[in-house]
Amino acid sequence: MQLLSGERGSQGADEVQLDVLRRELNLSAPDTGWPRDMVDAQASLNPVKKFGVSRAAGPHPRPGVSNVSRRFRLSGAHIALAVLAACSPAVYTGGGTATPTVNRPPSWPVVTRSHVDLWLHGYAMLLRDTATVPVFRRGYRERVRTLKAQRNLTTLLDANRERLQARLVLSPNLVNGQFLPMYFASWDQMQQVIKLFLQANGNPQAATDRTLAQYFAVLAQSCPAAADREWLRIYTESMEDERRKFFQEFWTLEHAARLAQVRAVDSLWQGGLRLRMQRFMNNTQQEAGDFVLAITLGGEGRTVNFASRQNAIATTMPDSEPNDAFYVLAHEAVSSLVVSAVNDNTTPSEQRAGLAAQFITAGAVRGGAMLLQRVAPELVAGYIRYYLMQAGQPHTGDVTARFETVFALPDLVRQALSRQLEVVLGGL
Repeated sequence: MQLLSGERGSQGADEVQLDVLRRELNLSAPDTGWPRDMVDAQASLNPVKKFGVSRAAGPHPRPGVSNVSRRFRLSGAHIALAVLAACSPAVYTGGGTATPTVNRPPSWPVVTRSHVDLWLHGYAMLLRDTATVPVFRRGYRERVRTLKAQRNLTTLLDANRERLQARLVLSPNLVNGQFLPMYFASWDQMQQVIKLFLQANGNPQAATDRTLAQYFAVLAQSCPAAADREWLRIYTESMEDERRKFFQEFWTLEHAARLAQVRAVDSLWQGGLRLRMQRFMNNTQQEAGDFVLAITLGGEGRTVNFASRQNAIATTMPDSEPNDAFYVLAHEAVSSLVVSAVNDNTTPSEQRAGLAAQFITAGAVRGGAMLLQRVAPELVAGYIRYYLMQAGQPHTGDVTARFETVFALPDLVRQALSRQLEVVLGGL
């Protein structure tokens, strides 16, 4: 922090950057990659003043591809512990010498991840978000287009837009690629794996070790065909150009403007709500993971389940109301129960007709309210209003009746979901 403030003759960061860093370090799980990302952003956006790097130093060095396989031998839990150990000071344990001690991290730390937002940002700019509950923040694409137009700024994402959109229409697997960044720890790591995946023509058997093969398998699910992998190459190159020219600075400023809300979410979550949710999370194989706040997302979050202790749920990063993040978390956390309740209570013909998919969408919204009614009933009224607003519906008057109409669910599905919640929370 002394170096970033300009002490000892170093080149200092500006006040926005210092404020972001101070508050990021106060979170239970700070994003230690933020300064590096800012170096790259400033090198592109403002070559005169770089964040802690002289002009002669050039762009910040990135890990070589040869380092990929060694890094990937660490599991997500090991990576988290390694980061925490690096940030933890030495403490006295009763003996005569100071020994480094790592405090156990929270089971669901609140985090922000610029690479998750970057990848989702590209999808937000390419996809038409017409769902009842939008995936992306309302008005996000229009706002970004306006900001870029004001700067007369064009990136490869803009230049390749029609080509990328055309393949998305033909390949639904690529649409599911929006979940990919949640498998990775950073943008650098993601780029390196994608490069190796493309060099291997998408063949997991060509990976040099088991862990890399697992990453290849994840990528292959979204990019099974050669044309899909070409799309991935163009998209990744486009997002790197977008990041350097626009997004990293945009994300940093947006993040700084919302840091008070991020800290409030962290405090409320770790201060009590997490413990009230923990029984449900444990009994649905979601014992631990990352609670990611994303500036790109709206009421339809994104979830990836690796294992009981390795999960990620991305929710909206609140503008002004911290509880918005908890509403989306509850909506996402019940998803597996909703899918089961719908599949068990719909006919094959209803599933073929697409009704099951509609019930899953409505069921996730209704299920989140049912979960909160059992673990945090004081949040239910706000949850109902939030999802009515997300659906573009009035949120005054008899909101409960309107909520049940907008997100209509067959009685059999609703009752099955209610029974499952009782079983899960009862620990049976």
